[in-house]
Formats: sequence, structure tokens, C-alpha cells
Amino acid sequence: QASLFGFGQSADIVIKLDDHETRPTAKIRSDDGSVETHYLFLDGETVSGTVDVNLKKAGVKLEHQGIRIEFIGQIEVYYDRGNQHDFISLTKDLARPGELIDQRNSFQFEFANPEKPFESYMGTNVKLRYLLKVTIVRRLTDIVKELELIVHTLSSYREEMNQSIKMEVGIEDCLHIEFEYNKNKYHLRDVIVGKIYFLLVRIKIKYMELTIIKRETVGGGANSFNENETIARYEIMDGAPVRGESIPIRLFLGGYDLTPTMRDVSKKFSVKYLLNLVLIDEEDRRYFKQQEVTLWRKADLPLRRIVDGAPAAALPEPASPESERAADEESDQNGVGDSPSPNGPQAVEAQ
Repeated sequence: QASLFGFGQSADIVIKLDDHETRPTAKIRSDDGSVETHYLFLDGETVSGTVDVNLKKAGVKLEHQGIRIEFIGQIEVYYDRGNQHDFISLTKDLARPGELIDQRNSFQFEFANPEKPFESYMGTNVKLRYLLKVTIVRRLTDIVKELELIVHTLSSYREEMNQSIKMEVGIEDCLHIEFEYNKNKYHLRDVIVGKIYFLLVRIKIKYMELTIIKRETVGGGANSFNENETIARYEIMDGAPVRGESIPIRLFLGGYDLTPTMRDVSKKFSVKYLLNLVLIDEEDRRYFKQQEVTLWRKADLPLRRIVDGAPAAALPEPASPESERAADEESDQNGVGDSPSPNGPQAVEAQ
């Protein structure tokens, strides 16, 4: 960051976490599509470390109006660039206005158990990020340094709250199938196990697949818009099925770029996942049926050790039946996700 007169920065800033040698890292996509690696935190974990300010020229003092560090949680919607929404903004003063005379200066900082309610997210139209930002305030040009952090949100669900999905769908007098998925909530490294059972087949099906669609919704009400992205494709069948045939499904989620389901994050955006069953007949007509599922992040072993030493806030409570019911009602109102109809088979949508 050059100064007004082109002399450049007169100091370098280095942000170093106290536990940088042992802290896990995680990967996330950046704006340009490349993959970045940053230090990983959970909700409730303390963020602490050292800020080193090194003057570039010995014997040349640096006048400043104060030095501060901020812990920021920020949402940016791409169509509204430059108008970020900070849902977390914590500030610590490192130095009062004055002069830096020593060539090397070190300041300690600590944000004790800050709330980190949402998962870091890089989407098609929105991003949610956490960062540490150091600012040396100066009369002409501030000197700024940022350190990006990644936050994961962990969840857990009781088995009795994870029901299987079973549904009959069809086109009257043409096609009648029953499909079943073993759960309606999957962790990000889970396996979707299911089966397709053909009760009536009077159209010539040549191909069948299961896709996972990520639906990102930005904004609210009349100003909201959806972006659908196909994350995974799984071929169920190539060729015509016969009546009474049963085809198994086994889709491993671990190899795909998935995030947890996110509902109404800071009233800015949501991320939902749909299992989309697609049939294509010999005239290339497409028939499909979508079912919403919930994805969640499960703590793996390295993270569990961190959680044990972290505040209780690091592990969220299992979702209550009331919150699950509210989420399901919201899903129904939005027309996403079908529940089995007590009145028999549902119609498959055709394209």
C-alpha cells in the first residue's frame, strides 16, 4: 500500500497466532477459484497472538495516531460490492498515539472466546469470511495488514431425529417408482445409501442418475434470487428397467466440495442441498424429483482434541425437535423438499 507521495510503506506488519505451530488448517476457494489454506477455528475458541511491527529503516521513527487490531466476521454479496456487512467487529487497541522508535516492536493481543456463529463460505454470489486486521493509523495513509481465518461449525443429531426418506412417485399409467434414502441428514463425509424400486414401467427409460444440487439463495422476499449448482452426479442405471427391479444407491460424499446446510445466515443468504433423481427416456425427455436433505459437519479426531480444551460453545447442542420442525415448515413454505403424501404417489416433474 503506497503512500500519497510514492515512498511506500515505512513498516512491515506480521500477525502471528500463539498456537500457529499446532493449530490445524483448512482449505477454502478464493475469489479467483484457486484454493487457499488458512488457520482453522471453531466457535468459542480464543484467538490470541502477537503483532510485530518492523520499521524498514533503522533510526527513522514512525509517527502514528494509534495501532489497533480487529477481529471481524464479514458477509459480502457480490452484486453489492463495497457494502460489506460485519456481523462481528471486535477491536483491541495495541498502542496509543505516539512514535515507534525501535526497529522491532511487538504487541500481544487476545480475543477471549469470541462468538463465531457461522461457517466460512465462498459461494457463487456471496462470501462469508473471518479475519484479523491490524491498522497503524497515520495522518496520510494507514498501514493495514490482514490475516484470513477459516471457521467451521460443528453439529450433532440424535439418531431418532434422522429419519429415512421413502416416497412413491410416478406419472399416471406410465411410470410408478418407489425410492428410499436411509437418512434425511448427512454429515459431509457420510454415505448416501438408498434404493430405487420400479413398480410400473410403461415408458422406455434409457438413463437414470442422482445429482446433488446446491441452491444458494441471496437476499430476501421479492429481492431474493437463487443460484443452482450441480455438485455431484451418480449414475444409477444405464438401460431400460423392468417392473419389479430394484437398484441400489451408494453415493460417498467425502470426495465432493460440500458445505453444511446454512439457513438464513444473518438474514443475508441460505445454502440448501437437494437430491435430484433424474430419468431420461428414449425421446430425451427428462423426468425428475427433488428432495431436500440437511448436510452438517461432524468433528473429526484432530478437531475433537481442540474441542476438549475449548469452551462448551465450541460444540453446538443437538438441534431440538422444535427447531427441526420449524426448519421443515420453512422448507415446505419455500416449496423445497417433498414429504411423502398420505394420498399415494406424487407426480414426477417432466422437462
